[in-house]
Amino acid sequence: MRPETPATPEMSTTAEALVRDHTVYACVMGSRAFGLATQGSDTDRRGVFLAPTPLFWRFDKPPTHVEGPGEEQFSWELERFCELALRANPNILECLHSPLVEYADDTGRELLSLRGAFLSRRVHETFTRYARSQRRKLEADVRVHGAPRWKHAMHLVRLLTSARDLLRTGRLTIDVGEHREPLLAIKRGEVPWSEVEARMIRLEAEAEEAAHAGPLPAEPDRRRVEDFLIHVRRTSALRAP
Repeated sequence: MRPETPATPEMSTTAEALVRDHTVYACVMGSRAFGLATQGSDTDRRGVFLAPTPLFWRFDKPPTHVEGPGEEQFSWELERFCELALRANPNILECLHSPLVEYADDTGRELLSLRGAFLSRRVHETFTRYARSQRRKLEADVRVHGAPRWKHAMHLVRLLTSARDLLRTGRLTIDVGEHREPLLAIKRGEVPWSEVEARMIRLEAEAEEAAHAGPLPAEPDRRRVEDFLIHVRRTSALRAP
């Protein structure tokens, strides 16, 4: 799934250079990060780059996101990444908590130290809204084809389990751990759709309950994140020739 529309072709050379030369954080996502990889699984790479501050002084601003240059690679400019994380975007929050970090410089490590600042009870709305939209697509598949896309069903159960546990504990865990085999059974189509659907409904209800009783604050720590952004932009400007 591509989180956003790719950068336009005319930007590609500059955009690729931004990813190549200014990445502050890079990780692996998808099945490999979730602990659900099987033979032939893709390696999905996600990253964050810091566009040098002087680029923002021009009429043509640097891209907010870049697809590539590698296969299955997608990166966000730091400010856009933080904006989406503050909104509790599921893809972004999971990226920030990947257990498979491939690179982090000083700025990247500072970003990782802010993981808790992005978490709030907003995750209940965003994760649940995304899950419901995906479940409607699965239900449509069942009506038309008699069965859902089992891989998508597996990942939806995974996401709902992750959201419930996050709301209960205040910690976002990416690797599915002991749930690996039951989830892969869903992917193989070995679990009846009625049973999978009932599990999704139960997980949504449990997430709803946890949202009211869990440890997460009502809102993310926007001020702390903004102070971080101001600091890194100022530092970048001072380093400019």
